[in-house]
Amino acid sequence: MKIATIALAVAMLPAWAQEIKLPVNLEALAGKAEETVSVSMDRSMLQLASRFLHDKDDDQAEVRKLLAGLDGIYVRSFQFSQEGEYSMADVEAVRSQLQSPAWGRLVGVRSKRGDNVDVYFKDTGNGHLGGIVVIAAEPKELTIVNILGTLDPEKLADLSGEFGIPKFESSKTRREAR
Repeated sequence: MKIATIALAVAMLPAWAQEIKLPVNLEALAGKAEETVSVSMDRSMLQLASRFLHDKDDDQAEVRKLLAGLDGIYVRSFQFSQEGEYSMADVEAVRSQLQSPAWGRLVGVRSKRGDNVDVYFKDTGNGHLGGIVVIAAEPKELTIVNILGTLDPEKLADLSGEFGIPKFESSKTRREAR
């Protein structure tokens, strides 16, 4: 998750005809995992969740505005007690769906320790993102974050720590802390 947090700090689909389908074998990993996180929030669930956020709190108001443009947040995270519980074929089954011209890989990290992170984005061409997919594959952990809908890159940090998305510190947050 550490690398996923870094990748989300670097980066973070209504017209997503080729919506990412999590392969059946990926969902089967839950049975092997020591810990599993599964978040599936479609547009109606996000609208319901936003009702619990208050406009009087500036941070909550920003998250509420951000949620208004989203169509879904989907997170799958599996932590294993030992290495080798999943294969890179499981990861490739997701990556291969992001090879269309609409998608671009913003971040690709490969480590000899086996820590691999990919951040893909869909550019709408109007200064906003159409979606983000983060794939963090570590020897004992696999996390996939899929955010659908219109996203303003500057507002993306507001989702940090919400809805199963790892918490990260943006450059804006660091500047404000100084």
